[in-house]
Amino acid sequence: MKRMPGFLSILKSKYFIAGACFLTWMLFFDPKDWSLISARKDKLQELLQSERQLNKKIAETRTELNLLKTNAETIEKYAREKYLMKKDNEDLFIVNTP
Repeated sequence: MKRMPGFLSILKSKYFIAGACFLTWMLFFDPKDWSLISARKDKLQELLQSERQLNKKIAETRTELNLLKTNAETIEKYAREKYLMKKDNEDLFIVNTP
């Protein structure tokens, strides 16, 4: 039997073939394959970003609530801006901006 050069003999090795098949199976066909892991990492990053934004919004809302509990001027400003309330002798003009 004729010996093949080094590289070709490695390709014919049963250990190399078994390892290549195992690696292919684990990367592409396994239920927990590479694409699923990558998709989950992307989803995790998206959820962490959303959590940071929501925590920031919660902090702003707590600050606003604290001001509403302690300051009468803030309550009046909030009622005028959010609920379009006005005093009896005032006219209210609503301007829509794009």
